[in-house]
Amino acid sequence: MKLIADNLRITKKNIQNALKACDPKPIQELVKQCVEKGAWAIDVNTGPLTRSSEKGMAFFIEAIQSVTDLPLLIDTSNPVAMKAGLEAANNKAIINGFSLEPRKLEQILPLAEVYDADIVGFLLYPDSRIPKDKAERFEIALELFEQAEAMGVAKERIIIDPVVPPLAWEDGIVQARAVLDVIRTLPDLLGSPVRTIAGLSNLTTGAGDKVKKRLVEQSYLAMLAAAGLDYALLDILNHETVRAARTSGILAREELFSWGIVPG
Repeated sequence: MKLIADNLRITKKNIQNALKACDPKPIQELVKQCVEKGAWAIDVNTGPLTRSSEKGMAFFIEAIQSVTDLPLLIDTSNPVAMKAGLEAANNKAIINGFSLEPRKLEQILPLAEVYDADIVGFLLYPDSRIPKDKAERFEIALELFEQAEAMGVAKERIIIDPVVPPLAWEDGIVQARAVLDVIRTLPDLLGSPVRTIAGLSNLTTGAGDKVKKRLVEQSYLAMLAAAGLDYALLDILNHETVRAARTSGILAREELFSWGIVPG
């Protein structure tokens, strides 16, 4: 289970200020911390970048690439910004992502073929609703692969995001279990290997005790690893969560165990 840092977010005030001032230092410092903590990749969550989207995205990508060669998940719903990010990327770039929403099928999915990039596919309805159970998620997954094939995007390029629900929802726990079932059984349904990714922070969205939130996240991480999750999007700067993720990955592997490989 590879760990992707979700720490670089446009919702953070210092990152907003860095963009406004075109000052790469806050971005570079944050990314260097993520690299030091062992991130496999960096999620570049710029939001829609409604103003000067091409310039803004290029600024982010160039700032990050100046301090790391890790893969970059370009995380925006703006097709213009997405294209600009792919153009600017020298590091391996992953499109994050598309769904059955018509605009994303028409304007973001084709970029995967043009730029020969992997792309995250969200299991959402065309109106962005989250499916209620695993059966509906399976139906959407099949449709995503069909749409990708129609656009000339190889199925091997698709990374499925089953969309982790907030536990605060009325059926949050039920849906969280459905996500695990999808990760576990999707390869059998498709008849071929399929990579999966999950955003851990979605699980504890909303008000709540921070200590309890961390405990729930760490417990769910173990379940995600056991289900066969390939990529976990999480706070790479939280030592306890990362340690839990790495330990879960060890227990999920079928190989000889030794105490020396358990994180301290």
